[in-house]
Amino acid sequence: MARYPKRTLIPGSGPLARVPAPVVFLLVLALFGVGVWLQGAVGALLLGVLALGVAVMLAVTWPLLTPGARGLRMVVLALLVLIMVSVL
Repeated sequence: MARYPKRTLIPGSGPLARVPAPVVFLLVLALFGVGVWLQGAVGALLLGVLALGVAVMLAVTWPLLTPGARGLRMVVLALLVLIMVSVL
């Protein structure tokens, strides 16, 4: 089996650049799933933490993103906020 070099979505040398993408995906998936499953204030708080993380990442990477990527990420953020409000 051939090994492929690690590719990053956006190049950088910050602390998150060293975290493997599958770990981040599983963490986000778990946080979202637990937030939706718990519902109420605790679920909304977990989804709010996730939304805050998405918003911070969007703000930091904004200049590097194409207009299409910006729009898609804004839609994801809006959907996350709507889901957060709906679990309250």
